[in-house]
Amino acid sequence: MIGDETKCKLRELNLDEMVDILKIQDDNQPLYSTMTFDERITLAVDSLYQYKNNKRTSRLIKQAKFRFTDADVNSIYYADRGLDKNQILELSTCQYMRNNFSLVLNGFTGSGKTFIACALGKAACRQLYRVRYIRVPELLRLRAEATLQGKGISKLVSKFSNYNLLILDEWLLQELSDDDVRFIFELTEKRYDCHSTLFCTQYKVSDWHTRLGGGTMADAILDRIVHKSIRIETGSMNMREHFSTKQI
Repeated sequence: MIGDETKCKLRELNLDEMVDILKIQDDNQPLYSTMTFDERITLAVDSLYQYKNNKRTSRLIKQAKFRFTDADVNSIYYADRGLDKNQILELSTCQYMRNNFSLVLNGFTGSGKTFIACALGKAACRQLYRVRYIRVPELLRLRAEATLQGKGISKLVSKFSNYNLLILDEWLLQELSDDDVRFIFELTEKRYDCHSTLFCTQYKVSDWHTRLGGGTMADAILDRIVHKSIRIETGSMNMREHFSTKQI
């Protein structure tokens, strides 16, 4: 049994959980008495690591602000959608993020793009990546508000460029002003070849140039997205209609 002084030192080191773990071992002597000191300390450290890891994962998931908090790769519906399950499972390993690739989920309204995006985002959180989900209309509203501040735009770009995975839902759904396009260019430029971005959109990539204004800025934005991206068609099945009494 560890002494009170050792317990105090562990608490000062913010290792309260270790104190609790060691107490559990002391309270269950018949179970742990046959173990060597090395085995007991290894078990305690493994338990502490798992606890800290789970706690950090939960915090990252909460901070990501997912649209569907219950989304999970294992809950994705595949039948009659044309989705490649093996591809989705491969993406859940986050290798594409380590290669700084982006994802494009394209499909009709209600085809489950957002659910898949949130599921992949949660998989990234479980690997301790910083993720943020946001609808593009909300992001552009933040941009408009930032123009009223001295260095608001640069701070906003910096904030959203630092996430390991940024999920942009409703991509190009609304008409964009010239200021909106310039902001999107700055954001894509800062994230290019550094972090991954996931785009949920109803529009095919071939339509993006026009939706982005059709000028040289649109060329620059597309150049920073399409050449290092993985594209997935989520189909035309309306998942809300299909699961009208169930979760997607």
